[in-house]
Amino acid sequence: MKKTVYTFLVTFVIIIAATSCREKTKAEKIEDGIEEVADDIEEGVEEIEDEIDDATDEN
Repeated sequence: MKKTVYTFLVTFVIIIAATSCREKTKAEKIEDGIEEVADDIEEGVEEIEDEIDDATDEN
């Protein structure tokens, strides 16, 4: 019984390790790029909001 459980666990770990090391597909790379651009835009908007707040606070 223990041998079967250990075999199952080792197989499971190998499968997880193999799938986590796979190459990204083109669609995944594109999605990551889009998310990165969206994050950059969001950061830019926040910086602009901060600048506007700073400018209006000074007046």
